[in-house]
Amino acid sequence: MNNEAFETIPLGGFSIRSTCSKGLSRQLRENMEHQQTTLLFANTNFIVQCQALKNELTNSNTIIVNDGVGIDIATWLIHRKKFRENLNGTDFTPLFLQHLGKDARVFLVGAKPGIAMKAAQHLQTDLQIDIVGYRNGYDEASNAPALIEAINSSGANVVLIAMGNPNQEHWILQHRQQLNTRVLIGVGALLDFLAGEKPRAPKLIQQMRMEWFYRLCLEPGRLLRRYTLDIVVFLQLCLRQGKSLH
Repeated sequence: MNNEAFETIPLGGFSIRSTCSKGLSRQLRENMEHQQTTLLFANTNFIVQCQALKNELTNSNTIIVNDGVGIDIATWLIHRKKFRENLNGTDFTPLFLQHLGKDARVFLVGAKPGIAMKAAQHLQTDLQIDIVGYRNGYDEASNAPALIEAINSSGANVVLIAMGNPNQEHWILQHRQQLNTRVLIGVGALLDFLAGEKPRAPKLIQQMRMEWFYRLCLEPGRLLRRYTLDIVVFLQLCLRQGKSLH
């Protein structure tokens, strides 16, 4: 990969990778041969909710990429730069698993009871991805030692953790050293989308970068604060931090 693919941009105290989906997928595949890698998607909610985890998430085995128009706006305000591509987990993760093809052995963790099972069925049936296990994010994830044993026994090399920010990041940091898997990805609401529990915005709205507004209209009670008050907090954090990581 060329040096441009490794450019990072400081934002809100995090070092965010500026790359493209093909380059990121290729790097993850290369990393799988010699190290474990954590992949996280930084949207405005991530920046706000994961502030306490900044130091722990700043290491060579963690890749954080940009997700959403809010990140783009803040980055332009502070750095006068643009990210090479918008990399949201909902689109990138299935693409990465398809690129792995027969080499993928995937374990799903998170979401409400029944959701992970439906997501697993979709990945297996429609995308031909080998799902070696799944657990919901409630009672089945409450016994961490048993869950870690199940993941390791399954032979999974990719684990998708769908617990929302900052719970999924906490879980990854707490347990990744005990896992034999090569790639851990914090995927937020991905399992809900794959299971058909939450609809994606129409393609036109996605292309207009307005998917956040579509989701707000569907779930105003849950998302209103995130897209109003928390946006103000996000911008304050980014502007206060400026171009620094400290």
